[in-house]
Amino acid sequence: MQKINPCLWFDHQAEEAAEFYVSVFPDSRIVSRTRRVDGLPDEVGDVMVVAFELAGQGYIALNGGPLFRFSPAISLAIPCETQDEVDHYWARLTEGGEEGQCGWLTDRYGVTWQVTPTPLIRMFQSDDRAAAARAAAAMMPMKKLDIAALQRAFDNA
Repeated sequence: MQKINPCLWFDHQAEEAAEFYVSVFPDSRIVSRTRRVDGLPDEVGDVMVVAFELAGQGYIALNGGPLFRFSPAISLAIPCETQDEVDHYWARLTEGGEEGQCGWLTDRYGVTWQVTPTPLIRMFQSDDRAAAARAAAAMMPMKKLDIAALQRAFDNA
């Protein structure tokens, strides 16, 4: 059993958001729904908590009301080996959301994601610091990251 599960606080869209996320990621599923009981805010029977897995990682979505909002101070990072993966996650998660800089985006529910090509991480980890700096400079004006363009910058091509 996973020891730590991130809990995402939604106003009232926990179930809708969990179902959307499960549709985006392979190896994902809704694990359980917990409904409100008498004595808690909102209507008895309304969904209060949704436990779900994305690519095998456990999460909890809570309908906690409007008290708190998401912030980019916490984001969910998606390592992508190929441009097809980058394109898929970027397209799906920006539906009704907002593109950000350098591979960051905010989805329609206000959750911030980083769609990160693993080839870029390897470029940044390279011993060739000048090549890594070129890749970083190429990344800065991008929204959705383009692996081929980053590789060209890294290679100084």
